[in-house]
Amino acid sequence: MDDLIDDLFILRLIRAGDRLAFKHLFELYFAPLCRFVHLYIKKPEAAEDIVLDIFAGFWEKRETLQIQVTIKAYLFQSARNRALNYLRDNEHFVPTNDFSSLERFENDDTLETRELQRLIQEAILSLPPKCQDIFNKSRMENLSNKDIADQMNIGVKAVEGHISRALKHIRAYLGDAYHYLW
Repeated sequence: MDDLIDDLFILRLIRAGDRLAFKHLFELYFAPLCRFVHLYIKKPEAAEDIVLDIFAGFWEKRETLQIQVTIKAYLFQSARNRALNYLRDNEHFVPTNDFSSLERFENDDTLETRELQRLIQEAILSLPPKCQDIFNKSRMENLSNKDIADQMNIGVKAVEGHISRALKHIRAYLGDAYHYLW
């Protein structure tokens, strides 16, 4: 949650034209983004140019930028898109074996994914005990609503109500940052 608050704060400063906040963002992500783009494009100079373009565009569009997740996710998605566009526009042949390492990189648990999982777990743990139990049986144990109802000696509608309440609670707990998940 702190990362989200930090992102909102930094984005607000950058939108207001704060060059120090932008410099902080640049220093934090320039090298990792260059390494990431270099996974796609084996030319370090081209990778750096792409990342510099991303930051230039970020600064130019700072007042109207709509970031749905985090600044980090936005920057890395931009880097991926620009790298793929570069390959499309400049490379005649892309060896398919190069993509195996990319797939592994993209499928790794990112810090953001782990943070989201932690937030969801916190939200589940903050549910009332019975609601938490029903939600876990549904989502973690993959039991049907009827099986849960039979196990807990309650009606299927009651199970549906608890699951619905749990989902609303989790949605509210996560806030607008992760609205795309629901």
